[in-house]
Parts: sequence; C-alpha cells; structure tokens
Amino acid sequence: MQLVPFPTCTKDRPQAHTSPCERVCGCCGALRPRYKRLVDNIFPEDPEDGLVKANMEKLTFYALSAPEKLDRIGAYLSERLSRDVARHRYGYVCIAMEALDQLLMACHCQSINLFVESFLKMVRKLLEADKPNLQILGTNSFVKFANIEEDTPSYHRSYDFFVSRFSEMCHSSYEDPDIRTKIRMAGIKGLQGVVRKTVNDELQANIWDPQHMDKIVPSLLFNLQSGEGTESRSPSPLQASEKERESPAKLTERCFRELLGRAAYGNIKNAVTPVLMHLDNHSLWEGKTFAVRCFKIIMYSIQSQHSHLVIQQLLGHLDANSKSSATVRAGIVEVLLEAAAIAASGSVGPTVLEVFNTLLRHLRLSVDYELTGSYDCTNIGTKIIKEHEERQLQEAVIRTVGSFANTLPTYQRSEVMLFIMGKIPIPGMHPMLHSTGSGPEGNRMIQVMLLKSLRQVTCGFQTTNMLTALPNSFLDPLLSFALLEDAEIRLLVLEILVSLIDRHNNLPKFSTISIISDISVLKLKVDKCSRQDNLFMKKHAQHLYRHIYLCSKEQSSVQPHFEKLYSLLALISMELANEEVVVDLIRVALALQDLALSSEETLPVYNRCAVYALSSAYLNLISQLTTVPAFCQHVHEVIEMRQKESPYLLPEDVFIENPKIPKTLEKLEGELLFQQAKITEVLGGSGYNTERLATPYVPQFTGTCSKLSLQIFPEPACNRLHIIALLTYPLAEQC
Repeated sequence: MQLVPFPTCTKDRPQAHTSPCERVCGCCGALRPRYKRLVDNIFPEDPEDGLVKANMEKLTFYALSAPEKLDRIGAYLSERLSRDVARHRYGYVCIAMEALDQLLMACHCQSINLFVESFLKMVRKLLEADKPNLQILGTNSFVKFANIEEDTPSYHRSYDFFVSRFSEMCHSSYEDPDIRTKIRMAGIKGLQGVVRKTVNDELQANIWDPQHMDKIVPSLLFNLQSGEGTESRSPSPLQASEKERESPAKLTERCFRELLGRAAYGNIKNAVTPVLMHLDNHSLWEGKTFAVRCFKIIMYSIQSQHSHLVIQQLLGHLDANSKSSATVRAGIVEVLLEAAAIAASGSVGPTVLEVFNTLLRHLRLSVDYELTGSYDCTNIGTKIIKEHEERQLQEAVIRTVGSFANTLPTYQRSEVMLFIMGKIPIPGMHPMLHSTGSGPEGNRMIQVMLLKSLRQVTCGFQTTNMLTALPNSFLDPLLSFALLEDAEIRLLVLEILVSLIDRHNNLPKFSTISIISDISVLKLKVDKCSRQDNLFMKKHAQHLYRHIYLCSKEQSSVQPHFEKLYSLLALISMELANEEVVVDLIRVALALQDLALSSEETLPVYNRCAVYALSSAYLNLISQLTTVPAFCQHVHEVIEMRQKESPYLLPEDVFIENPKIPKTLEKLEGELLFQQAKITEVLGGSGYNTERLATPYVPQFTGTCSKLSLQIFPEPACNRLHIIALLTYPLAEQC
C-alpha cells in the first residue's frame, strides 16, 4: 500500500538523533550496553536516508547470537519509538518499526515471546495515535507478525485490544475519502491478521467467542455493504487500475471467506449469529440482495458438512421473526432458498421433516395473517398486513420447499410428499384449520398452498418403483382432491399426477392438445412396462381411470384441465401401459365420447366440445402407439370427417384463445363418432382382449361405498368432501 509521506521539517530536525547525554566522549559511550549501541547505530542522522542496512545486519546477527538479549533489544526499541512518537519524529518511527519487523522475521528462538510483547506494545502505541499514517504503519507491522509461525507457545498474550481497535478502524469516518478508505482497509487487514494468529492456537483467547465475533463480523459486513452500491458501476478487472481493483469490499469478502473457511463445527453458530443480527438491525432482509449475497459467501466458504447448521439457524431465525412484516419473512425465506440450492445434499441435515415442518408452519401462519389481518388472530393490529406481501411470502415458501426437496434422494422425497399430504386439511381425514376468523376460506387457501408445495416437491421426481414411491396413504388422498368442485385444486392435482408419472421427460411434448398425424416427430421415449409398474397399475388403474372420467365431466373445467387430462392419458400410455392398460384406456376414451353425447349430463356446449376433442386427440395418439394399421385407419377417417363437417369437435378449434364452437350442439351420429364395435373388431384381430374391448367403460367405485359415490356430483360442496373421505377410506360401518 502506498502510504502518505510523513510531514518532516528539516529546519527543526536535530543533526543527529542523540540526546546531549548520549553525545559524550568515546570512553563514556563505550560503557553503554552493546545492544543499545547496536540499536542506536541503525538510526541515521537524517531519517530520510532510511534504515542503516549494514548496522541492521550487525544487530540481527547479535540478536541471533545472543537470543537472551532479544527482549532487551525490543524494550529499548520500544522506548525509543515511544519517545519519537511523542516528539513527532515520524521518520524515526518508521525506521524503528522496520527494524522490529526484520528482527521478528529473523528470530524464532525461545525468547521471542518477550520480544513480541515489546513489539505488540509498540504496535498498540501506533494504533492509539490520532495520525492515520501511524495507524496504517502499525497495522502493516501487525499483519507481517500475524503471518509468522511461532515455534514456542504463548500463554498470556491477549489480542482483545487489537480486535476492538481494528474494528473501529473498519468503521472509520475520516473526512478525506482516500485516507478513510486506507484506514478501513488497514482495519480489515488487521482483523484478518488477528484471525490468522489466533484461530488455530488453542493457547490464545478463543476468537470465536461471541464477544469477539460481535465486533469482527459486523465490521466486515459494514464494509461489504458499503461497496455494494459502487460494485455494479465499477469497470471490468481488465480495465480497472490496481487501486480500483483493491477495494474495501473485495478485501472484506476475502477476509470474510477466510474467517468462515476456518470455522469448525462448534463455531458456525457464533460466526452466523452476528450476521443475522446485523441484517435485523439494519433492516437488510427486505432488500434481499445483500442478505442473499452474505449467505452465498457463507455457504460457499464453510465446509460442506456444516451446511445444515446454517440452514437450521436460518429456520430458527424465521421462527423468531414469525410476527415480523411479510417482507422480512420473505427475505429470510429467499435466503433459505439460495442457501439450499448451494448446499445441495448437505443442506437439510439429519432433521429432514423438521425443515419442511417449519416452512409449512409459516405457510399456514401467512395464510392466517392474510385472512385475519392481524398477527394475533383477533382484530386488525397495530401493524398493517398487506395481502400482496403475504402472497409473495407464500410463493417464496413454496419455491423454497421445492428447492429443499430437490436436494433429497428419492426415498426421502417420498417421505416429504407423505408428510405434506398429511398436513392438507380434509374433513374426516386430516385436521382442519382452527384459527379464529379463517373458516372455510382458510381451509381452501391452505389446501391450495400445500398442494402447490407438493407440486414443487414432485417436480423432477423419478422412481423405478411407483408402488413403493406412491403408497395408498399418499395416492388416495391426492386423487380425492380431483373430485372437488374447486377448479384450481383439481388442476393442481392433475399437475402433481403428471409430474409423478413422467419419468422420461415426455411431458413437454404434450403441453398442448392437437391432432398429430405422425407421432414419430415427437421423438418419444418409451420403455417396456416393468413388473413393478404392472403391479402399480393392477392396484391403482381403476382409481386413475375413475378420476380422469369424473374430472372430465366437471362443468368448471377449462382448457388447462383438459390439457393436463390429455397429458395424463398420454403419459400413462407410455410409462405404465401393458396390453390390458391399453385396452382400458381406449375404453375410457370411448366413454368420454359417450359422456359428451349423453343428454342426461348438463354439460355446457364448450365442455362437450372439449370432451369430444380430448377423446379424439387421445385416440389418435394411442392408435399410433399400438401400431395397428386398421385402428389407425378408423381413427384417421373419423378425424377427417370431423375436419370437413364438424371442426369444433377437434382440439384445433376448441383449445384456442377464442374457441370456434356453435351456440348449440346437436346429437352426433355415424361417421363423426368413433365406433366401439369397429375398434373392437380391428384390435381383436391383433390379439387384444375383444370381450373387454366390447364392454363400455363405467366408473368403478370402491367397496361398499359405490352407492354413495354416485351421489357425489349432485351433492353440494359441503357434503361432497365428507363423501370423498368415505370413498377414500371405505369402511362398512361408515357407509
């Protein structure tokens, strides 16, 4: 570092740096101890000439030859330096510190401890001075000392003063901006030196104690934050000068990373707690950017096996701020999101479900706050709760749940899916919300939020054994939501199902419904159905078919619902289909056509056209997957006829922004319909089960509750949930 030159005045400077008593005759001078004479000889008459190198070599040789004199040399140098500081002879101060540095670098004997005490005393003297140049000089000497590995232990050395003083320098408010920057950088380097000197020395005071960390960490964060505003406007490293590249913010970041990199398991908490407090005290959670930056530095710097400790502290801090504003909680959640992505598999640690439990608890709290307008669930409190801020928090929590889930292996992700499902309120099955003022709307909102969380967890989920990954305790409650009147909830359930079934990333190829003349252009990935998949379909196929059929007849279904139903049918055909499943899927598609034809159903015209289009698009796909020419020919003929006479029965005219559908829909006949008899005939010739193909599909309901199930759709919404609970867990005494 380029130091500002010390002011000197040659007029007032004595010709030789000696007192009258020292300028005596040779016989009296010879009586002075040799170490004092050697020390005096290193100082020139003119301090601008610098250290007398030849005499410095003699002093160094003497110190190495007579190490027992090293402490006296240090004491004498300290005495001279104190005198020169008091007399403002700053040139000689620099020479004294240079001599001390050289002696310190050269000597590693057992007497070094006493010499170091004198050295630190002189550094302290400089740091206490009010001259910036002296403070910087003392810091530079301390940094050199910090890089020396001592051969002998020290039992009584204390660095408390240096921690406090360097921390003060980090917050310097000196008027001149250039000098202020130099002082702050000196303070940062000094703290870095203290850490290096003490962190691995068990005999030193524990630098990780809160009394030290509460000074060191905020000082570093202050400088890191100060440089944040100018960082985006700074030139590129190739264009910047050396001065511009060496900024307090960048130096701070290096120092902070070094500090965290040295933190052992038991020290993580003490290092992270001051960060949390600093962000709280300066309201830095709301901006998110700086908080995220801090914890990115932390997560990348600490040892990977300690990552979960940081996550746990953040979760605990989120609990402590449960009644803070939504922007503060959202900031903490955003930091959790980024930290989880960095930490990967080590982020959750041993308490997997506790992490998700905390996040879901705050999701429930946010819903409650939004509905009641208060943090204590009574009347509107003193704090104004803004709905849009709570919604942003909820979305952040949902994203964070997904981020944590992505770090887990398949078996743990299955456990998390079950855990979340157990939190979703369903009357008669899972507990409802009891918060004052939330009511049915609160239950609906928490259902939506938890299903969104579940969707995030299932995104990218892949398993080789669907039977163990999706047990009854998960799949049955999930499918029960497909029977609800709420269109948003039904859509979420369909999105979850397609995410679970799509194991070869075929879903993007079915994002829209269309008639594809040649599916080979899609480059679909199709594997042979495994034994585990066969067992899964044998157990759950009828449940899936029933819910596909019943979802299709919901009057509140719109284009996204039909698109997801098409994706679900297509993915089952490629991921889980054997010959029996293919037959049943064709029967379901024909049953959907009959549903649209039925005069008993009170479906709107749009929904009827949508069901026709869904059926035609799926039969077009499955006919090409079966590769039976006669089947493909029949489907192609019906589609061609519809294109000529009734294009509103095909997806290209229905699933668009402005559907081209008639006001009324007359009953269809003949060549406009897919014929079950014809399909049975052509597939029977290829070895498919004709008896099963010829049997129209009728939704099958579980056990003794079949009569109740037929009443689901005429029932009002309040009763429908209770009937769903019975259908999902059929017990004779309940029915």
